[in-house]
Amino acid sequence: MIFAVEEINRNPQLLPNLTLGYALADTCLAARTTLATALELVTGKDPVIMGSRCGRTPEVPVIVGDSLSSGSIVIARTLGVFSIPMVSYSATCACLGDHQKYPTFFRTVPSDAFQARAMARMLRLFGWTWVGVIAGDDDYGKFGIQHLLKELQNSEVCVAFSEVIPKFNLERSIPRIVETLRHSTANVIVTFAISSDMQVLMKEVVRQNITDRQWIATESWITSSRMSSPQNLPSFGGTLGFALRKGNIPGLGSFLTRFQPKDLPSDPFVEEFWEVMFECSFRNGPSPSSSARPNCTGSESLDNVESFYTDVSALRFTYSIYKAVYAIAHAIHNMLSCQPGHGPFEKGGCPNVTNLQPWQILHYIQTVNFTTAMGEATHFDENGEPPAAYDIINWQSGVQGTVEFVKVGHFDSVDRSHSKFDIDVKRVVWGGGQNEVPVSVCSMPCPPGTRKAVQKGKPICCFDCLPCAAGEISNTTGSTECQKCQDRFWSNAARTACVPKEVEFLSFQETMGIILAALSVSGVVLTGSVLATFFFHRDTPLVRANNAELSFLLLLSLSLCFLCALAFIGRPSPWSCMLRHTLFGISFVLCISCVLSRTVVVLVAFRASVPGSNIMQYFGPVQQRVAIFFCTSIQVLICVLWLVLSPPVPSEIQGRSPRIILECDVGSRAGFACVLGYIGLLAAICFLLAFLARKLPDNFNEAKFITFSMLIFCAVWITFVPAYVSSPGKYTVAVEIFAILASSYGLLLCIFAPKCYIILLRPEKNTKKKMMAK
Repeated sequence: MIFAVEEINRNPQLLPNLTLGYALADTCLAARTTLATALELVTGKDPVIMGSRCGRTPEVPVIVGDSLSSGSIVIARTLGVFSIPMVSYSATCACLGDHQKYPTFFRTVPSDAFQARAMARMLRLFGWTWVGVIAGDDDYGKFGIQHLLKELQNSEVCVAFSEVIPKFNLERSIPRIVETLRHSTANVIVTFAISSDMQVLMKEVVRQNITDRQWIATESWITSSRMSSPQNLPSFGGTLGFALRKGNIPGLGSFLTRFQPKDLPSDPFVEEFWEVMFECSFRNGPSPSSSARPNCTGSESLDNVESFYTDVSALRFTYSIYKAVYAIAHAIHNMLSCQPGHGPFEKGGCPNVTNLQPWQILHYIQTVNFTTAMGEATHFDENGEPPAAYDIINWQSGVQGTVEFVKVGHFDSVDRSHSKFDIDVKRVVWGGGQNEVPVSVCSMPCPPGTRKAVQKGKPICCFDCLPCAAGEISNTTGSTECQKCQDRFWSNAARTACVPKEVEFLSFQETMGIILAALSVSGVVLTGSVLATFFFHRDTPLVRANNAELSFLLLLSLSLCFLCALAFIGRPSPWSCMLRHTLFGISFVLCISCVLSRTVVVLVAFRASVPGSNIMQYFGPVQQRVAIFFCTSIQVLICVLWLVLSPPVPSEIQGRSPRIILECDVGSRAGFACVLGYIGLLAAICFLLAFLARKLPDNFNEAKFITFSMLIFCAVWITFVPAYVSSPGKYTVAVEIFAILASSYGLLLCIFAPKCYIILLRPEKNTKKKMMAK
């Protein structure tokens, strides 16, 4: 500060014909002392405060400070009533950015709100979702953490533990905090505390030899030479933090080397600094503190002392002090440049230079805008905030085991809504000696195919990974929910991608389709064999007695029944859907009609054996053909109406299933019911008549065989209904085919197997004598 004031006083372009003075006071880092000192400065009542070339303690119209946020809050609340401006160089609490509460407060360092934003960006960038938080028990720590948690809202970052470094009872509190840190699963620790608080915590961490944590530091201690001692490197090496943008102040180094207390009026603050640097004393006579020290001459040279006080290679807070002094100087310069009649005050008035008032300086500080000698533009926004800029610093081990502050990135915030975060990950040395980015999560990210399920009673960062349900996928890591597949798509086995649904229908290529098709063809072949047998033995008594023409028609209809089963196999199409149901209905009615005709003939034939009965003339071959045609025509009419009004059509059934089931929708259920009902009616009549004729004196038990065949037929189709309704997918069609084949085989075997046995294996029974035995 002294250097900046001297430089301004030597500058003929800035404040010509005006010399700046100053007064120095030590606040001792205590809020009570800070307020008392500030009041003494602005009232000029304390004769102890010295350092002014005016020879007395003046009423100071503007204050540079305080360094701490807590002290700045106290001063701003008290002196703000009197419109006394203050410009702080290191008070970063975001609460001071409220210009309604602190209208006279300005600062040349960014608010912690921007630092909290940068920290949140870093945590999200590296995927650190499970972090510990340690804050100081002051406004800096409390408001800093408050803003950090605000920035982390609606993100996936959770706080594993939160501890506060107290100002008292450190002997019990610090070990407890470190013990919490040791047992926590959080590998990343975020701190918001001043250097004096962190120094106490560091000692305990080093003592307990905790070396596997990644520390995130604030600007208050990331570049502190006192804290970056070699003994702290095993535990805190790799620390990442945000530091104020480094500045270069030309001439400061040479000023320090030739600076001597004798060049200034007697100042206790400067004298104490000198005694600490050179381990000497300005006090005369023996005293407990200075008895072992030589006397200070005031001519000692700082050029011969190595200390962070004389290190000008990385000026950060020092540069902020430099800008604060220049901001005040430029404000006063603008004030002196005021032209009467064009001033900012009442009636265009300008300030009285010989009697500067704090509220006048306050007005000009608000509008100050200048560029430093290093080319940095400096101004304050409506809240007294400067542009926010940070360097990202990484603690790395130097050649001689010392800590080096390596810049690995930067954070710039043009305004409160836009910011730029840039870090060179390849240059970063990570905490705990790790070679890769440390992992700090409560639960490992859920792999693709799963979703997060928050554990009950725990933060959202602690979760279980549940597999996606069938038909849903997640193709990214850490998905919070699974996405449903679109129509006609289904999830794969890993639940990571949607694949086209498998189209399912009873095909000729699958085992079930092949077996049913083989049974169908076998039925046709067997029926053809029976037909051939009957044809070659058509002149035998057995064939003639069984009405060869009706037998051939029955066998033909059975062949159609077997063949219609093939129409049910294969991909459904409009023609196949119509063909399968109509062919099924007509062929079975034709078959049942033939059986019914045979049954009636058998029943009437024995009734006609009564003397004088001529009833058989009404049941000759012509009448039988007409009856069969009539019964079949009714079914044909039903099918025609069905096809015209609402025919069967191909349809798809999807639902929550990995398959698209292709089937034939019957269209009109009433039409389908009529077809089945008509077949059932004829079968029931045939069964009833055959049952009545079962005890008639028939040598070959024709009526009994018909009764048994119809019993099988009815049993098959009665059980078909519940099986058809309950079978899923292509098995519905398989059940229908099985019913067709079973009933067809039942009719074929029950009616024709005994006759073929006689014809082929027992030809001696195929005689008229045997036929007329009863």
